Amino acid sequence: MFKLIRLIFIIIIAFMVTAWIWYNYQITIPASNDKSVINFEIKSGQGVNQISHNLYNQGLIRNMFYFEVHAWANNLERNFIAGSHEVSPAMSIKEVTAKLTRVGDSEKAITIIEGWNNKEIAKYLEDQSLFSQQDFLSEVGSNLSSYYEAYDFLADKPQDVDLEGYLFPDTYRVFRNASVSEVFKKMLDNFGQKITEDLRLKIENQKKSIFEVITLASIIEKEVRQPEDMKMVADIFYKRLDAGIALQSDATVNYITGKGTVQPSYEDTKIDNPYNTYKYRGLPPGPIANPGLNAIVAAIEPTANPYYYFLTAKEGEVVYSKTYNEHLQNKAKYLD
Repeated sequence: MFKLIRLIFIIIIAFMVTAWIWYNYQITIPASNDKSVINFEIKSGQGVNQISHNLYNQGLIRNMFYFEVHAWANNLERNFIAGSHEVSPAMSIKEVTAKLTRVGDSEKAITIIEGWNNKEIAKYLEDQSLFSQQDFLSEVGSNLSSYYEAYDFLADKPQDVDLEGYLFPDTYRVFRNASVSEVFKKMLDNFGQKITEDLRLKIENQKKSIFEVITLASIIEKEVRQPEDMKMVADIFYKRLDAGIALQSDATVNYITGKGTVQPSYEDTKIDNPYNTYKYRGLPPGPIANPGLNAIVAAIEPTANPYYYFLTAKEGEVVYSKTYNEHLQNKAKYLD
């Protein structure tokens, strides 16, 4: 009896050792010999199952089961970082998992928020100890010739306007000793991927330029938050532009003053500045922030509606008006 128990114990140990060796083999071999780099995106809220499924479908891992076992065995299921990650089929499951969940000593994760302008990004990156605000703003406003050559979507951007609007909001992994231009390139690469050929074709068919769309999208981004409201507001702004009516965007006034008020003062709306869309008709000289994809899509695919005015109530609700008198009534009701 003792010999039988000992034999069973040895078999169990042998099985466990074999399983452990096989598991380690599976997580340390690459998916293939293909050394190309793929931008793999993790969307906010995605779990291990969805991530492993997407990795497998893109040929970045050999086996979904072992990827998930590795993630769960190491309590990594909540450590996956949303955003774009550079991954290669030549990497193992262990390497891919580390790339998607952990920032090494030489790397840092940065998150650029939708609607931040370049000054806000500069301050954030300085706070992250990457480089100074002055270095960032100096690079974003000068030495742009190399960017024009590398990115075709900048072709219609006036050369006297900086890269405001094109630094795509997202989560990025950057080296701690990265240069400003290296961080710019990551953001511009991402912008180029998000503005797909389909979106570019729609812009072209509407006889608009990417620069015009991004400029309007930046205003929309700062005015309203929900995608459905963004599309409504886009149509309102287009109607006002077509009719020669000033946009009267509070966001453009705040861009000038640096204030974050819901309703600028009367004096602020009288500031003589080309970005003041109360004083000057048409679009401002350039974007006032870096818009996210929802605002950009809204500027390309607006929702037709009968309104010419809107406001955002203190509780966050967007209230629409057909006439100026109705708009004044709504301002008295919701803002005063």
